[in-house]
Amino acid sequence: LRCCQRAFAWLPVLIITLVVLWSYYAYVCELCLVTLSNPVEKVAYLVIFHILFVLFVWTYWKSIFTLPVQPGKKYHISYADQERYENEERPEVQRQILAEIARKLPVYTRTGSGGIRFCDRCQLIKPDRCHHCSVCAICVLKMDHHCPWVNNCIGFSNYKFFLLFLAYSLLYCLYIAATVFKYFIKYWTGELTNGRSKFHVLFLLFVAVMFFCDSAKLFLCLSLDKCCSIFKEAFSAPVFQNGPDKNGFNLGFVKNLQQVFGEEKKLWLLPI
Repeated sequence: LRCCQRAFAWLPVLIITLVVLWSYYAYVCELCLVTLSNPVEKVAYLVIFHILFVLFVWTYWKSIFTLPVQPGKKYHISYADQERYENEERPEVQRQILAEIARKLPVYTRTGSGGIRFCDRCQLIKPDRCHHCSVCAICVLKMDHHCPWVNNCIGFSNYKFFLLFLAYSLLYCLYIAATVFKYFIKYWTGELTNGRSKFHVLFLLFVAVMFFCDSAKLFLCLSLDKCCSIFKEAFSAPVFQNGPDKNGFNLGFVKNLQQVFGEEKKLWLLPI
């Protein structure tokens, strides 16, 4: 059952991969090589398309196959502390045990009740902004969410890659729709008559618009959510020893961007 569940989790990735591969064939072969007659227009279309295609596929690949980063060994409690914690039935004493264990750790956030954030399943003290993913069954550093479209947790290791994937997916859909539209009209009105290319071009515009208006609409909403979280670091205020503080991790707009995209601004648009 677990193997079937893992295999089924790759279905959204497989669907996107097949659609993208078909869109490549339809755009390059049926539109540019067969339908277009102007060589200058053909070269311009192909160059811009391949730039966007490479960036889109590159960021998608990195979002999928960049493994989530888990907390280090120092956050895992020892077997003796684990037994002491589990054998204790009084919640206030359990909180005291966790506080003693976390005293030497760089942990500043607390639960809503003021206790140390602890994962019962992974048996570790949670670092700040670390959360447990029920799908991956691990604790992930700076976890944002588990995305089924990449079958991966979005967190500290691939946060930048996922944001770039959202942006380039929108540009990819928009570029295809904008450049195909003129030839869609020509095929639709009968000015062009190639039957095989007509099917691919008509369907290509339909798929591009559908993904841009539906799936890309979802991607845009997620992008805005991620950008807003960069602006203010988080919507929900983290809780510290002295209480909630919505600006607890906010370093300012520029440094917040640098935390996600790196200090080299010339590399911000590349998934590295």
